[in-house]
Amino acid sequence: MIDRVILIVMDSVGAGELPDADLYGDKGSNTLGNIMRQSEGVVLKNLAMLGLGNIDSRLNIEKHPDPAGSYGKAAEVSPGKDTTTGHWEIAGIKLQQAFPTFPQGFPAELVEAFEQAIGTKTIGNEVASGTEIISRLGDLHTATGYPIIYTSADSVFQIAAHEEVISLEKQYEICAAARKLLTGKFAVGRVIARPFTGKSGSYVRTANRRDFSLKPVGTTMLDVIKDNGRHVMAVGKIEDIFTGVGITEAVHTKSNMDGVEQTLAYLKQDKKGLVFSNLVDFDMLYGHRNDVQGYANALQEFDNRIPELLEAMKDSDVLLITADHGCDPTTSSTDHSREYIPILVCGKHIRKGIDLGIRSSFCDIGATVLDLLDLPIGIEGTSFKKEILSQ
Repeated sequence: MIDRVILIVMDSVGAGELPDADLYGDKGSNTLGNIMRQSEGVVLKNLAMLGLGNIDSRLNIEKHPDPAGSYGKAAEVSPGKDTTTGHWEIAGIKLQQAFPTFPQGFPAELVEAFEQAIGTKTIGNEVASGTEIISRLGDLHTATGYPIIYTSADSVFQIAAHEEVISLEKQYEICAAARKLLTGKFAVGRVIARPFTGKSGSYVRTANRRDFSLKPVGTTMLDVIKDNGRHVMAVGKIEDIFTGVGITEAVHTKSNMDGVEQTLAYLKQDKKGLVFSNLVDFDMLYGHRNDVQGYANALQEFDNRIPELLEAMKDSDVLLITADHGCDPTTSSTDHSREYIPILVCGKHIRKGIDLGIRSSFCDIGATVLDLLDLPIGIEGTSFKKEILSQ
């Protein structure tokens, strides 16, 4: 009955603090709810129509009297609050141990090994905001040619370089060298290329970011779908997050709206399986920069595209919209936040107005995707197919 699932991750659009949020310094975080409370002129009528406001009154979105989809939220089991952890759990992997973080910067032995591997010195090596550090160290970088390395509260090794000082190809080579080096106790979740352009006083990051993740440590829903002869079509940074494992074809994107366009392009094709899309602007451009109104406007922009997605769907399609963690721009922190993620499911064969409640793991999403496609659930998680699929 269901031939294709379209799974869209609104990167960082969290749905309220998890019970253990205080352990992560995130008490009071509610990315979606706080944005809707503090922003102006934003009405998410299409997401509300699907049931987003019915999930929790604290999201500050009007509850719909007759939602067009099923709705709920999911708690994260794995330790952490980063992109890799969230996406892996959605796909069926529960981590037992968090990826390492470096709140004091990277140890000298690691930096020295990295510099030797790439044949040049580096600058930075601190916990910093990406936009702030290129503003502060950009001139030194352009003068010396030394790449800027930095981290955050997440398990990341970030490398910033001006595209006219170090070519994109070379930047990606440097990141690949770092990824090869960062194993064992240094096995961060992601190495991230952070290219920028511009001149002194006006440096800006470009859309040529690239993530270099660890390979998944177990079987994911992507593997199951691919191994059963179906297509796994990755949009945005999905290919990077899963290092291409379990993916049959992929396209990278420049923005949220490009991500929607690429998703729509896949919907025009007649391929059975999964379209897995990540919309990163929410997180990268607005969450980490504490830009409340910018984040709200991006939500509005996505909301406006929902009718196009619904119109492009076939009767045998299911649309599932979720997130991977929070990144509340209303708090003093510029890092991710430990939050529930929303679940919205709709399609011709999906029951309307079903409250899925609080799912005990993000893995339930992956298990449901496999179950909807009538594939074996060879991953962690409990499917909610029976609750949402009409007879």
